[in-house]
Amino acid sequence: MGEVRGDPRDGQQQRSHWSASRRAQAWSALLAGLIRCKRCGRKLTLRYSGMKHHIPRYSCSRAWMDNGGPHCIAFGGLRVDDAIEEALLSVVGPGAIAAATAAAKEAGERRDQVRDALSRDLEAARYAADRAFRQYDAADPANRLVASELEARWNRALAHAAEVEDKIAMHDAATPAPIADPASLGVLASNLKTAWDAPTTDARLKKRIVRTLVHEVVADIDDAASEIVLIVHWVGGVHSEIRLPKRRRGQRNSTSANIIEAVRRLVLIASDDLIAGLLNRNGLETGNGNRWTRERVTSLRSNYRIPVFKPAEDGIEHWLNLSNAAKLLKIAPKTLRLAAEAGEIEAIHPLSDGPWIFARSSLITTAARSIAERARQNPRYPTGSNPNQQSLFSSTT
Repeated sequence: MGEVRGDPRDGQQQRSHWSASRRAQAWSALLAGLIRCKRCGRKLTLRYSGMKHHIPRYSCSRAWMDNGGPHCIAFGGLRVDDAIEEALLSVVGPGAIAAATAAAKEAGERRDQVRDALSRDLEAARYAADRAFRQYDAADPANRLVASELEARWNRALAHAAEVEDKIAMHDAATPAPIADPASLGVLASNLKTAWDAPTTDARLKKRIVRTLVHEVVADIDDAASEIVLIVHWVGGVHSEIRLPKRRRGQRNSTSANIIEAVRRLVLIASDDLIAGLLNRNGLETGNGNRWTRERVTSLRSNYRIPVFKPAEDGIEHWLNLSNAAKLLKIAPKTLRLAAEAGEIEAIHPLSDGPWIFARSSLITTAARSIAERARQNPRYPTGSNPNQQSLFSSTT
């Protein structure tokens, strides 16, 4: 029997898919290629952990990779990236705005000083050209050697004057950078944090901003204090130190049990991205006081063995949000929500400002059919609470 060979293009496609995946991962780490080990001076390498391998971790493993030497330092990347983000956003503050305005004003003053210096050079060049002409004009034409030398000096003086005039013309033609209004800069500074925290902001744009302001980050670990020590070398020569607590081996995550339970319920209908947005919308924070991101939700699920949300292959979901459940019963979402609030139908509501979750099995019960039938008989008023009663929950998703 002949040997069965696979299509070589399959391997190429797999390698291409792997490369694209690694490139996408590389953009998620804020300090990739920018952070250096204080102990050995080498750049920290970046690797990823978690079930989907997209939670960054910085480690100084180059000595081990090259020569089999020991590892210097290693720590999680989420907390470090957040600290750099906070430090960077604090740079664009009232003090930085005042400094930017002062720098723009100083640049304008330097421009005026350059213009004055060029004007003085032009005055001196014209005087030298005029003096050379007078010397040439006073020379005896019969002495051709002297007259030729004086004429050459005069031509050189005229060329120098023309060169200075060209410099002045180029200086005047260059459009100076306008001085921004401090109020406008303040609005931009306040909008920067909103744009930075938005889930739609491209990680590549964040890294460009970081590399514009940060020259390098030198990292070390204070074993006695169990802290990560970061020395940030800002562009311009200013340095600042950031100390972050390092989680000790065996230390448990301090995330609230209520948040863990909410995530356990939300994975029934929501992806990690959506869960992070819901937790932030409810003002909930991680155990370390940070905002939620997709990576943190993934890490939380991994630590507590919470399965990831996976759409049903046959398209028949066992758990539905409010909109899809109402569509299945052919009633208005508000009708179903009020019925759930009144306890007439079983539902899960893990967050006060979050989605309602319904099991498909609860939507085919006698109670569900009764709610739908009453709604069809009296469509002007929703089933459940009195229509004039105000609801504490604004979410209908």
